[in-house]
Amino acid sequence: MSAIVPVQPALRLAAPVPLEALVLADELSGLHGTNRSRAGRCQLAATTDREAVLAWLHRYADSPNTLANARKEAERLMLWSLAELGKPLSSLTNEDLQLYQHFLSDPQPQERWVMAPGRKLPRQHPGWRPFAGPLSPASQRQAMLVLNSLLTWLVEAGYLAGNPLALSRRRRRHAAPQVERFLPDDVWAEVRATIVAMPRSTTREAAAAARARWLFSLFYLCGLRISEVSGNTMGGFFSRIDKTGETRWWLELTGKGDKMRLVPATAELMVELTNYRRALDLPALPQPGEPAPLLFPVCWQAVPRARGAVSWPAPLTRSAIHGLVKDVFAQTAARLRAVGADREAQAVRLEAASSHWLRHTMGSRLADGVDLRHVRDTLGHASIATTSIYLHGEDDARHAAVSAAHRLDWDLAQPQAMQS
Repeated sequence: MSAIVPVQPALRLAAPVPLEALVLADELSGLHGTNRSRAGRCQLAATTDREAVLAWLHRYADSPNTLANARKEAERLMLWSLAELGKPLSSLTNEDLQLYQHFLSDPQPQERWVMAPGRKLPRQHPGWRPFAGPLSPASQRQAMLVLNSLLTWLVEAGYLAGNPLALSRRRRRHAAPQVERFLPDDVWAEVRATIVAMPRSTTREAAAAARARWLFSLFYLCGLRISEVSGNTMGGFFSRIDKTGETRWWLELTGKGDKMRLVPATAELMVELTNYRRALDLPALPQPGEPAPLLFPVCWQAVPRARGAVSWPAPLTRSAIHGLVKDVFAQTAARLRAVGADREAQAVRLEAASSHWLRHTMGSRLADGVDLRHVRDTLGHASIATTSIYLHGEDDARHAAVSAAHRLDWDLAQPQAMQS
């Protein structure tokens, strides 16, 4: 039997470029895609795959995190299809998508698809690449779920004739989902130890250490998303007296989908807030509506103005906050490896972690003993079904339950690696 020689497409995308920069010939644009609907009932003005994907992404315009994730997955698939297969999105088959899922586990050639180690380049930079490295099995599943949503929507809109991924989906009973992306107690103790041991010999080092401690307190004690740290202010803190006469502090913030929610500010969190503000030479407690960002640049200094007004800095971006968290995780991983080979698994877990793992860590801790309705309201989940992977409670009862069950205990951490 003679060997099968694959047919090389006449056109391919030369190099990955961001979705918004794609300029394609008709053959690759999807104008004549083999899976385009010919029924004449398309509800989109889009005539090309890029235009259709942008129309799908527009649905998430009010949710920056969801938008960024959806764009990332759609962009990766389109670029792979154009560069590796020479096909537009609207010509992909079920077999093509199976190949793509395999590609996600090891994007090759690496120089074309993977960002250089330690670099985070802007999307318009010539060195930008769509991947940071291979995707874990969980990330592969998530990517395919996002793409299935895209393809299903394009079918419903009359742009595609069918969803090739639908052939791979088989409904079956699944075990109850469990959160995998969280930090076990021993690993979380090592992260705290890294922050406690940060140098403070210079003014800048002291400011960086104070900021890291406050940032990780916010993530762990409040379960905030990274966009919520970047997008809210200290003016959201307020206090009120409950029926027993006890003063309780809260953080009112705008969360995912521009929804407002109240997060219990436990006594421990308020201690961390006052310590951080004193490190910034600010009054211990914020004023109602104070526009100060939740997180300050290390180099910031209060600039007095008329009548005591302060020139507040711009909030740190999500990318900057992500970098701060990843740096602490990387330092901890390096210290664990220095202890011995038996800590390699912990180091690898930390290198994969992100700020969202701290949110999951909080949810996992709270779900072990706290009414799931309180957990749902604190984390800002839309339904109890989401919360149950790790109904509306009375606010004061929720504050008491969270305060009693969820502590950070900076000063009580006894990590093994620090003792070694």
